[in-house]
Amino acid sequence: MSDYNTILSDLKKKHYKPVYFLMGEEPYFIDKISDILEKDVLDETEREFNLSVLYGQDVNLQAIISEAKGFPMMGERKVVIIKEAQNIRGLIEKGDAEEGEEEEGTQKKEKEKKHPLVSYLEHPQPSTILVFCCKYKNVDKRTSFAKALVKHAVLFQSDKIRDYKIQEWITQYMKEKGFNIGVKALAMLAEFLGTDLAKIVNETDKLMISMKPGAEITPEIIQANIGISKDYNSFELNDAFGKRDVLKANRIINYFGANEKDHPMVVTMSSLYNYFQKLLIIHFLKDKSREAAAKAVGVHPFIVMEYMNAAKGYSVEKLKHIFAYLHEYDLKSKGMDNGSATHGELMKELTYKILH
Repeated sequence: MSDYNTILSDLKKKHYKPVYFLMGEEPYFIDKISDILEKDVLDETEREFNLSVLYGQDVNLQAIISEAKGFPMMGERKVVIIKEAQNIRGLIEKGDAEEGEEEEGTQKKEKEKKHPLVSYLEHPQPSTILVFCCKYKNVDKRTSFAKALVKHAVLFQSDKIRDYKIQEWITQYMKEKGFNIGVKALAMLAEFLGTDLAKIVNETDKLMISMKPGAEITPEIIQANIGISKDYNSFELNDAFGKRDVLKANRIINYFGANEKDHPMVVTMSSLYNYFQKLLIIHFLKDKSREAAAKAVGVHPFIVMEYMNAAKGYSVEKLKHIFAYLHEYDLKSKGMDNGSATHGELMKELTYKILH
């Protein structure tokens, strides 16, 4: 299995492999690698003759192999990119586990039918770079096909960034671009943008366009360019609950209720669940040092003390009740035993129960 940064380093050095199989739940990394192969391997004239971009729903494996075996015209290389490769019939279907492996319900496994791509992987066309972009699905690593990919190709699995690592990822991305970001601004972005890397990159790039390299991104800049209020957002609401600030919490909830389109209840509920889950994790930490706590709950070390202090105000028993309230009001928001209450009214009730 190949590493993302290693692949990028090799591509930058123009060290190309004959086959790239890019798969997984996070499309951002797959798109980044395939875009480089599409745009940087061939010059503009060569791309006209030697770049083929195909789509999984329109081709089969034999057609792909045939295209890959073709020779380049007026150039040294040919690039064949298969987008939406997960739609190719027979590409990642299970059932080709290696001979001798046992399968549930049987004592012995019949000899497998060789995957059509294995022969090509063993003897690829040297002048072709064949790229599969297989989003949201992974090859079964137990299969002979997966083992052939590991041996003869660049196999990359693009995993989702876990929510507890997203702040670290945003910080590193901005650092690579030559920018800094404040702790509060970082928390605001992470809460608002979630784990969708394409969305994060799109929004942060907007911020950086009008800024000088080395400048620090602040909550005020985020508010002006992305539209996240520096005072009325999920991060500030969580902070109000953590400090048991009844006035601030109700002020934000009232704002959310009046602007429900921009602050849907389902998003607020998800943020609250994640917040109180962090407090529960802190309760059960054996190592309660700042560094250990920050790593455990996935927040910047500079603000983890706010979570640790908040945890002191909510016992484990109280947190159990809060999770029950969150479940109850999630069901009510979906129409169960709700009566005629609006989402804004439901959030006010929930806020009262959490803080009292």
